[in-house]
Amino acid sequence: MFIRLMFVGLLLLLPFSNALAAERRTPVVEAVAKARDAVVNIRTEEIVRQRSSPFFGFGDSIFEQFFNDMLSPRSYKTQSLGSGVIIDAQGYILTNAHVVEKASKIFVALTEKNQELEAKLIGMDERIDLAVLKIEQQGNYPYLQPARSDDLLLGESVIAIGNPLGLGHSITTGIISSTKRHVQLDKNFSSVFIQTDALINPGNSGGPLININGELIGINTAIARQAQGIGFSIPINTAKRVLNDLIEYGRVRRAYFGVVPAEVSSNFTHSYGEGGVLIEELLDDSPAEKAGFQIADVILTIDGVEVRSLEEYYSLLQTYTPGDKLNVFLLRGLQMQEKSVLLTTLPKGYELSYTLQNFGFSLKEGQRGLFIDRVVDGSAADKIGLKLGDQIAKVDGIAIETLSDYEAVITERIGRLPLTFLVARNNRGYLIELP
Repeated sequence: MFIRLMFVGLLLLLPFSNALAAERRTPVVEAVAKARDAVVNIRTEEIVRQRSSPFFGFGDSIFEQFFNDMLSPRSYKTQSLGSGVIIDAQGYILTNAHVVEKASKIFVALTEKNQELEAKLIGMDERIDLAVLKIEQQGNYPYLQPARSDDLLLGESVIAIGNPLGLGHSITTGIISSTKRHVQLDKNFSSVFIQTDALINPGNSGGPLININGELIGINTAIARQAQGIGFSIPINTAKRVLNDLIEYGRVRRAYFGVVPAEVSSNFTHSYGEGGVLIEELLDDSPAEKAGFQIADVILTIDGVEVRSLEEYYSLLQTYTPGDKLNVFLLRGLQMQEKSVLLTTLPKGYELSYTLQNFGFSLKEGQRGLFIDRVVDGSAADKIGLKLGDQIAKVDGIAIETLSDYEAVITERIGRLPLTFLVARNNRGYLIELP
């Protein structure tokens, strides 16, 4: 009889227990359930090669150098861990570039599998800190489709998920404290992030930031390790703009706007309480000219993001590709205007005409490198003393041997002045800055 009463009591408690469990299934629990299977651990292997010598402790002695040249290099592997998120059923993965940039091999571990799968690098952009991988083994993978990040709200609840050890999820929650936070990454480059108080560490760097509906709104990145309680994520709209280029070309193509910008005066900043970028020159037949921009216009925002300096202007433009459309707010005189401009690819030969216009010289390719074949009178190159026949050996520390090498370097640095050139003349090297 007693056992029967206990059994009946347990049956009566079951609905109550289920009700309590249902109450605990909060929106955060629901959101994590939607996203967790798409989060992967990323393990990379880097092969490091070094030569060893029996002459330890001799510094740079001639004996050590002699034996180093003779001995075979020794190799060893280093490993690093990070996270990523699968964004389609074919197994494409979005992660940070710094998670995989030095990898010789890449392996991913899925939550639902007990094995690692090899992945290959499809495309990467180190400046934006985004990379696309693809799982080598064909399959129908769980994924989290990119949503949108242009409608985020201050104070909105968000969840950062990672898989740092391949053993399970790392989940942190927080709120959005800034939807468009400019962060200086180096002296010539900044980026715009979603700022949250959700903890982001190197292990879950590359994993997804999701909203309370379980939608992918950002890619977490560990950039401020010294800051307590601050997390940064690359907005998913930025990732979506460059995603096709990373998959199709393996890199992000540079887009052409067609203005020569300059810093605004301090008087302008004091008058309006904000910075901007002055259009100093408008290039003929460029997207900007066709869209109705004019010399002396001041660009204030691009797609709702404030542009307060040249560095912010160039950094933001690097997150757009040919075919993207910009919505620009500008000041013309005392009137605010909005313009829409369709970006295109750089015109053929633009890098060389850019060199002639900004530095004052042109180049030709010889058997042993690149040589100056014209110096414009009164130009920066002329004033600093460059001559016909001088060899351009490096630009900003990067070795140059062909016109293609030179164009590739200039493409990445259009608008970033001055540039440092290593010039060779009569077996001597000269380091100069232009303009």
